[in-house]
Amino acid sequence: MSKSSSVKSSARSSQAFAAAAAAYETLGVDVEAALATLAATPISLHCWQGDDVGGFEKADATLTGGIQATGNYPGKARTIDQLRQDLDLVYKLLPGRHRLNLHAIYADFAGKPVDRDAIEPKHFASWVDWAQARKLHGLDFNPSNFSHPLSAEGTLSHPDKKIREFWIAHCAASRRIGAHFGKKMGTRTVTNVWIPDGSKDTPFDRAAPRARLAASLEKVFAEKLNAKHHLDAVESKLFGIGAESYTVGSHEFYLGYALKRGDVAYCLDAGHFHPTESLADKISSVLQFAPALLLHVSRGVRWDSDHVVTCDDPTRAIFEELVRGDFLGRTAIGLDYFDASINRIAAWVIGTRAAQKALLAALLEPAALLRSAEEYGDHALRLALFEESRALPLGPVWDEFCRRHNTPAGLGYMAEIKTYETQVLSKR
Repeated sequence: MSKSSSVKSSARSSQAFAAAAAAYETLGVDVEAALATLAATPISLHCWQGDDVGGFEKADATLTGGIQATGNYPGKARTIDQLRQDLDLVYKLLPGRHRLNLHAIYADFAGKPVDRDAIEPKHFASWVDWAQARKLHGLDFNPSNFSHPLSAEGTLSHPDKKIREFWIAHCAASRRIGAHFGKKMGTRTVTNVWIPDGSKDTPFDRAAPRARLAASLEKVFAEKLNAKHHLDAVESKLFGIGAESYTVGSHEFYLGYALKRGDVAYCLDAGHFHPTESLADKISSVLQFAPALLLHVSRGVRWDSDHVVTCDDPTRAIFEELVRGDFLGRTAIGLDYFDASINRIAAWVIGTRAAQKALLAALLEPAALLRSAEEYGDHALRLALFEESRALPLGPVWDEFCRRHNTPAGLGYMAEIKTYETQVLSKR
């Protein structure tokens, strides 16, 4: 593009933004305040999108625990350096300052691997150095209770005490690593516990595994960690591959556990419920009683298929609830999907930008007018406001946000991804 063309394009974009801001202003929306809040809201990117949840314990790891990455698109990251190189491009193409969520299997063992019950902060020191050098907002963490010889028949709820103790030690070690991240990065790390334990067919005894899980969790969370640096979370699931009939860590179990403790956040994953359930509707209920919420923004299609996030109605509804309820300050937002059927970097960028767009749309709602109409019982006006606000020009405001953060607006990011695919990914 020539210099004159670029100037004209910039002028048109500025005019489009000014017109959009004026349109929102007619409904009492402060666009600049919305952009400021969006810039101050980090999203935690999931490291496992780049390598199909393989990790770096060993080459060509076999996935278990109901985890399945579908597709075989070329260019998968096979080393830590490759994964970080891919992430460098991803963060470059995202407006705002964001985080990275690591699983324990992504440790940097430097040729001296240890089993999962013996991992330490030193095995992630290079990740901290990398994140600090790039001025990431922070790091989050997860114990990896899957794809291991001792996870085949269960983990924290296993009937064998020795196996339970192994996974208790792994989760406890993961918490210490998370707290180390928080201290080094200067922002609180969320360490989230999820387990695949369950039954493919109908079990006789549903209570005993849950009693064992509850006892195991008490041991996992026994060590007091600095709340300034660290927040624990627990994540439920409806079912998984190999656990179609019974999941030990169900929604009711973990919600009850988190509320009983009072110092553990509850994780809502958008793919972990029945397709007809609304995750958005659960947010205001959970946060009436829970101290904090962890969100795993995903897109399940018929099952927990972890499709790339789009700015669809269910995703927009999630962020609308966070904004309408003034819950952003009590919610950690992360992504959780892995698509191996398309360019993995594009999947990261498209999904993260979609989540940001959904948040921006929520921030641009005519909240004062909607609240007033509802309080006065004018439901016709409320419905009219919902419809009118959906037609307002979100695109120019999003493009302006991208420009202010020196990232491509529109489809501009795809050109850089295609160039990187040709120059880097195609040669792996």
